[in-house]
Amino acid sequence: MVYMQHWGRGDQRALLLHCSLASSDAWRGVAGHLADDLSMSGIDFPGHGRSRDWDRQGDYHAVCRDAAVGALEEPVHLIGHSLGATVALRLAVERPELVRALVLIEPVFFAAAKGLDAYAVFEEAVAPFAEAIEAGRNEDAARMFTDLWGTGAAWQDLPAALRQSFVDRIGLIPATEGALYHDNAGVVADGKIEAITCPVLLIEGDQSPAIINAINGALAERLPDATRVSIKGAGHMVPITHAKEVAQAIGGFLNL
Repeated sequence: MVYMQHWGRGDQRALLLHCSLASSDAWRGVAGHLADDLSMSGIDFPGHGRSRDWDRQGDYHAVCRDAAVGALEEPVHLIGHSLGATVALRLAVERPELVRALVLIEPVFFAAAKGLDAYAVFEEAVAPFAEAIEAGRNEDAARMFTDLWGTGAAWQDLPAALRQSFVDRIGLIPATEGALYHDNAGVVADGKIEAITCPVLLIEGDQSPAIINAINGALAERLPDATRVSIKGAGHMVPITHAKEVAQAIGGFLNL
């Protein structure tokens, strides 16, 4: 079962796709600011939130793609953050008839930045995380992951239940490596990004890891109709920490 919730009452429809280790609840702030202008739905990816656990069958990124497709009954504005942004991008490549406009917030499609200096720096920075996962040190891995990609709160200051949920789900992160690092679905292969005809908004926080700026720059160079927005003072979790600014960027992009 894939859990879904809904917000808003606008004439235009949007599907919201969350980041790793989170749930559709992460969109409440953004959705609240857009409620007068958009009718929005958000899903919990398998293994997240109130959806059932992932059965570890198949490729996890493809499983998330299928969950998103299952939530679509008509073409919508597709809005994704982090992992959700990579699923949204994949849908725009594979199922363009379902996407009216695309909003990619901090997309972690690392394969798009391969060969750039920022990728080499990032690869070195995340090596300790990979070592912790390999050694089964899940709490250390979860702490390192949230230190890099979290809201900026220190690990020890997070509620105990939240810390435990990160530890319990940290195995979902390496499950996405085939898609995000190695592009096993060919999403960023030559010609695929260039074929996306819908308008695309790329959002990042100006305090995010440098790899995000590199990814958005690489995507913007290849997309026929791309707009970039940087949110001042924001990091990777910008839809949560700067919900109003993100909603304003989306609203302006969609002419709401």
